[in-house]
Amino acid sequence: MPDGGKRDVRVALIGCGRVAGHHLRSIVQAPGGSIVAVCDLIADRARPYGEQYGIPWFTNYHEMLRRIPEIDVVAIITPSGMHAEHAMDVMRRYRKHVLVEKPTFMHPRQLAEAYDFAEANGLRLFPVFQNRHNKAVRRVKQSIDQGELGEVRIVAVRVRWCRPQRYYELAPWRGTFSHDGGALSNQGIHHVDLLRHLGGEVARVNATMRTLGANIEVEDTVVATMTYPSGAVGLVEVTTAARPDDFEASLSIVGAKGLAQLGGLAVNELQIFTPDPAACAQASEKIPDAYGFGHIQVYRDLIDDLAGRRPYPVDRRDCLGTLGLLHAFYRSDESGGWVEVAGARASSRLGRPNDTVSNLYRTPAPEAALP
Repeated sequence: MPDGGKRDVRVALIGCGRVAGHHLRSIVQAPGGSIVAVCDLIADRARPYGEQYGIPWFTNYHEMLRRIPEIDVVAIITPSGMHAEHAMDVMRRYRKHVLVEKPTFMHPRQLAEAYDFAEANGLRLFPVFQNRHNKAVRRVKQSIDQGELGEVRIVAVRVRWCRPQRYYELAPWRGTFSHDGGALSNQGIHHVDLLRHLGGEVARVNATMRTLGANIEVEDTVVATMTYPSGAVGLVEVTTAARPDDFEASLSIVGAKGLAQLGGLAVNELQIFTPDPAACAQASEKIPDAYGFGHIQVYRDLIDDLAGRRPYPVDRRDCLGTLGLLHAFYRSDESGGWVEVAGARASSRLGRPNDTVSNLYRTPAPEAALP
């Protein structure tokens, strides 16, 4: 634990897949943070990052945490279906804080177990919803909170991306209900989060899911309608069956006083903003990839939280709200009609156990690491 913010928060990564490099760049750009180790089951993924940053690299996270006990936070960026198992093991066995990439956990019961343990043992759990920090998103959120856009009437999401069969064949966990989910829980999760973050809590959803462009068990296409307690309504269209490329990822809000539309690779562009058209240029960012710049602020918030300066902005209830909404879409498709978002029920498919896949990503603990 950092001493009142006087020393750097020391972060280690488990999982060196596509987003790992972005995490590493973000950590070193966040004042008060430092990356001290990386780990991946595949040496050729971990080694280049270790060499690039001059830090130890490992293929066994138990060895990493035993050899570098001063680690403060472990970033869990393994396959989605392994987040809960890895986070719980790191907290239980090594008493480390954890940062967990989207979609945090696959199932609400996993979220409850992880937060219960963290809260009972003085540990912190940091979910990642980096797009909330985009300039465009912050500007629209401000306009809603201050009444500038007026009462929200319609919220609409449209994601038209391309993920061909070869994408799902890159790894065994892709395209599975146990470890990935489909277009909504993987590619669309940040838009699902923004449905709440900008529009408020959703009351009911009615979703239809299809698999149209790939041979996978999960959906690659979903269309849905929603209602909000205020009377506002919403529309969702998310697909990875567009061909031959990614075309659009937008979110628009029709308010009583105007229209706001967000777009770009990662809702990083404010494309339409009728209350103040000049804000479009001021609040838009050019980003090098779909990850944007929000992870830097995620690590700043983490560092501020551990230093006692201010709480991390995404708490247990907030994280559960997004996961619960995600499951509601799947529950609706399973039931064939409208479902209430609130309540303890979860999807019967999303996050279901699959040890065959999990065993591919498990790291047996050496005897010396057992409690």
